[in-house]
Amino acid sequence: MQTIYLDHNATTPLRPEVLVAMLPYLNVHFGNPSSVHRAGRRAKQGLEEAREQVAAFMKARPAEVLFTSGGTESNNLALRGMRRATYDTGKHIITTAIEHSSILEPLRRLAGEGITVTTLPVDREGRVSAEDLAAALRPETTLVSIGLANHEVGTIQPITALSRMIHEHDVLLHVDAVQAAGKLPLEVHSLGVDLLSLSAHKLYGPKGIGALYVRKGTNLLPLMSGGAQEREKRPGTENVAAAVGFGVAATLAAQEIEWQAAHSLRLTTRLWEGIQDKVSHVSLNGPERDRLANTLNVSFAGAAGEGLMMGLDLAGIAVSTGSACAAGSIEPSHVLLALGRDEAMAKSAIRFSVGRDTTEQEIDRVLEVLPSVVERVRAAARSQS
Repeated sequence: MQTIYLDHNATTPLRPEVLVAMLPYLNVHFGNPSSVHRAGRRAKQGLEEAREQVAAFMKARPAEVLFTSGGTESNNLALRGMRRATYDTGKHIITTAIEHSSILEPLRRLAGEGITVTTLPVDREGRVSAEDLAAALRPETTLVSIGLANHEVGTIQPITALSRMIHEHDVLLHVDAVQAAGKLPLEVHSLGVDLLSLSAHKLYGPKGIGALYVRKGTNLLPLMSGGAQEREKRPGTENVAAAVGFGVAATLAAQEIEWQAAHSLRLTTRLWEGIQDKVSHVSLNGPERDRLANTLNVSFAGAAGEGLMMGLDLAGIAVSTGSACAAGSIEPSHVLLALGRDEAMAKSAIRFSVGRDTTEQEIDRVLEVLPSVVERVRAAARSQS
């Protein structure tokens, strides 16, 4: 059975071009990029070329790009590294209720270390209010951390407008752009960000490699000690092959953003219209517009999302009930609860996320299978009530 993969927000397949670019750095050019001999210099060349590509992807300077192990480390380095750099002056950080766990969990820990964290609410579509943000800013506020696009419902935040207000108060802005990368244009200066997190495996690159943009002049202290790599901000021998793959994936993604957005919107529109036509008592989670074109989060009243996911999986269709980092949790999505959904509706949600290789025929196959899966799950729930 061939799988129809509709979970691209969890991860994406490695592009063939990316694999080809990586292979020489796994065998031929295996040197340590910190070594000064020829083998080391060749590895260093590959690493720095990748840095230039990732920087170009978001219109940054190469010196402003730090390679990390992924989005989670980038977010932690942004939050904790900024906290360490402003230990005596900054005691307040602002975020929103729908951020990824790699933002919310570090902030919970920082709150236990004496930092005050303000968590802003969002409206029913997942947008943060500029008025709420303005009211939350204080003289001791050091950092605001807001995701550019939500990982579960796809809501896009008005970062450019928010950043102007934030900087008027001399506060720094960190943006988690992990889910937005490759789906929205990323220009760090237009967005007005000071720190920005990326992860390669969300845009058809390898797992285990990410980046943190750190605007020139932004003070950030490392979380670990042991080496001078990555501008002395992230010690340890760099994963050169993965960085090279990241660079190629970012370059290809930048070339295809407009096509990808149009392709994705066509597919998710077809899927949502088909669901409304074929399945009763469904509701969209997130906005009709101003969301990631590839993301569709739907609640199926009276059906458990876990049951729907398992039923679709048995039919060869891969979807999710939310963030992959929260897989296996019995708790309802904190994102959907923050949008005002009750617990039952939150637990009945499925996230469909299409990709560059998804076809209309695959969407039509999903629409053939989905109604019977929903009915079986609903019938099972009725029999247990």
